[in-house]
Amino acid sequence: MLTAEQLAGLIVALFWAILVSFLAYALLRLARLLRETSELVSDLTDRAAPLLEDMTVAVRRANEQLGRTDVITRQAAGITQNVSAVTTVVSSVFGGPVIKAAAFSYGVRKALGYTRDTTRRSSRAELPARRAAEGRGRR
Repeated sequence: MLTAEQLAGLIVALFWAILVSFLAYALLRLARLLRETSELVSDLTDRAAPLLEDMTVAVRRANEQLGRTDVITRQAAGITQNVSAVTTVVSSVFGGPVIKAAAFSYGVRKALGYTRDTTRRSSRAELPARRAAEGRGRR
């Protein structure tokens, strides 16, 4: 039979054997995880390089387009200034005479309309008297 010391030593040895087995298993899994991680990083590096190159090309093209847009914007600003200048010239050249002609025609229309209005008003004022004389007045 086994003595108590031998039994305790056997239990400790079994415990250490089981512990070492679990640690070895954990280390093997960790080694596999690290291997897969390094493969994944390597694969990402291989794929990222072309993506970065494509992105660089896209950014260059965008900068070119922004440069063209800037030129177009400057040209549109110049056109706006030219149109503003033409509008100012046209309004100063034609504005005064056109306004004067419009005011004159308005005055003439008012003057002619005033005499017609006066004639109409007097005939309208006489209308009830005529109706009463004719016997068609309102009751």
